[in-house]
Amino acid sequence: MNSTVLHREITAFQPKGYVSAANAEEFLGELTDAVKNQSDSILLVDMGEIEFMDSAGLMALIKGFRLAQSLNRRFSICSVAPSVRIVFELTQLDNVFEIFDSQEDFQATLA
Repeated sequence: MNSTVLHREITAFQPKGYVSAANAEEFLGELTDAVKNQSDSILLVDMGEIEFMDSAGLMALIKGFRLAQSLNRRFSICSVAPSVRIVFELTQLDNVFEIFDSQEDFQATLA
């Protein structure tokens, strides 16, 4: 039996402020760049500095998630504020996305 240790590369994407209809296209563009332009196998969206997200922001996040899936990349989210997490829960997308309380909790899954 052979075993191979794989070193996983992680790209952290850290948006800030508000993600709403006013800037959802810009957010999607930056997220798409992070998904496409990195050869790393894992994209971690650290939402620790997101204060507000509306449905347009959530749709941009879904599009980024679908793109990552099509490229066989892991797409995870961490550090979601309670006021933003409720959006995921109300839409039941907390069952679709891998959401972690912190970067440390996420990294624990890599061991």
